[in-house]
Amino acid sequence: MKLLVVDDEKLIREVIRTYAENEGYEIVEAENGVDALKIVEDETIDLMILDIMMPKLDGYSVLRELKNKNIPVIMLSARSEEFDKLMGFDLGIDDYMTKPFSPKELMARVKTVLKRVQKTLDDVFTYQGLEVNFKAHTVKIDGEHVKVTPKEFELLCYFIENKGIALSREQLLNNLWGYDFYGDDRTIDTHIKMLRNNLGKYRTLIVTVHGMGYKFEIEE
Repeated sequence: MKLLVVDDEKLIREVIRTYAENEGYEIVEAENGVDALKIVEDETIDLMILDIMMPKLDGYSVLRELKNKNIPVIMLSARSEEFDKLMGFDLGIDDYMTKPFSPKELMARVKTVLKRVQKTLDDVFTYQGLEVNFKAHTVKIDGEHVKVTPKEFELLCYFIENKGIALSREQLLNNLWGYDFYGDDRTIDTHIKMLRNNLGKYRTLIVTVHGMGYKFEIEE
């Protein structure tokens, strides 16, 4: 899981990095809101730890820009007034901690938030740089949108839902085209070929099972 720590105080970023890496998280840092938004555009972030008062762009402004990103946020700030907390929650944060803070408690809250939002994030499948959003019907590779046809997307989703399971061509035809479809196995092979081409470096995730069909296989 990758965490983005956004704070203009280097010492705070270093403390969080130390504790987070000990918990097995990958850390990315930004010292202001502008840099944070650039990182979000270029990388897949699982959770953001965000300060309020920062140069260039404050935390509240960052939150307004993140509305469509579905990134869980823990706000970490020296400002403890109720107004600031309510403002944060109105803008969609998942938790709020005031400085000075306990790094151990922060890590506990990170775990809690990630567990809670994971249920809703199940609508998005990610593997390395591949991201498939089932609700938005989008596919991204390294943050870039990939064009796939509706049937290719449907096929990819079916593979993901059945990852690790060998699927016959007949199964794929029946489940994705319907029992009354009059085509043949070549329909599957053609769509698999196009889907693989669109997946680029992730084309090898769709494995040919000789004499049977195909399997979506990832390294856990």
